[in-house]
Amino acid sequence: MDLIKRLSLLALVAVLLAGCKVNYSFTGASVSPDVKTISIATFPSYQAPLAPPSLGQSFTENLKDIFLRQTNLTLVKSNGDLIIEGEITQYRTSDEAVTGNDVSTVSRLTIVVNVIYTDTKNEDNSYEKSFTNFAQFDGTQTLSSVESQLIEEINEKLAQDIFNISLGNW
Repeated sequence: MDLIKRLSLLALVAVLLAGCKVNYSFTGASVSPDVKTISIATFPSYQAPLAPPSLGQSFTENLKDIFLRQTNLTLVKSNGDLIIEGEITQYRTSDEAVTGNDVSTVSRLTIVVNVIYTDTKNEDNSYEKSFTNFAQFDGTQTLSSVESQLIEEINEKLAQDIFNISLGNW
């Protein structure tokens, strides 16, 4: 008798889960079953004149990677079910800690991107938002000596933030 109850409960749970209209992944993403494709345009950095020329491309590749790694979406050049576009609007350094001799001991590189996210299947999920992230480095180092590492770190954090807001139901 106990086995029959357990099997019935298991069957009930399976039926309830089969009726769900949202696909969940182990990454915390929720994607509607009718959303199959995503297009991500290259983010230009015209508004951030101090940014290295390759920043837009490297950021865009990070963004593509995270969406492809954490979902089953197919990347298309244009007109995806989900569309992500935008631009890099700021690229700046600042001193965070200064000694009495006006020498910086900690510096910060900050990148700001403006994102336009369009969900063509459910317009309520669409948004336009700015995302900011940064990495600190030793103030005695030059930016050029650590720049590529800092950009990689910041790009990863920005891409994850955008993913979480777009599909993570955060």
